Amino acid sequence: QVQLVESGGGLVQAGGSLRLSCAASRPIRNMAWFRQAPGKEREGVAAITMPEYYPEYCSDSVQDRFPISRDHAKNTLYLQMNSLNAEDTAMYYCAATALWVGYGDAMLARDRYEYWGQGTQVTVSS
Repeated sequence: QVQLVESGGGLVQAGGSLRLSCAASRPIRNMAWFRQAPGKEREGVAAITMPEYYPEYCSDSVQDRFPISRDHAKNTLYLQMNSLNAEDTAMYYCAATALWVGYGDAMLARDRYEYWGQGTQVTVSS
């Protein structure tokens, strides 16, 4: 079992930035961020795997705005959210799995992740 605890959400004005964190209870190979807006399905945002010579992957909607990173010493995943807009308003979830998830957009398939955090709310005011 792996416990995931997200933090860093909040209310921010359009154009602003936030950094989300996800602390894992132990090291785990694949980690990702998902988000779910009211009335919409949960969608993948960005994912990262080990070893790091495999590239991380992010969705087109956040490309070049939301870099994903991790600190192995702290077992912590980060999502730096820049140039936020109202469409980024959602509950953001951290997910993880020890199983291989593949490359590219396969890394954002939510059914491949077995561990989930409780989520942290991000609200962007326009």
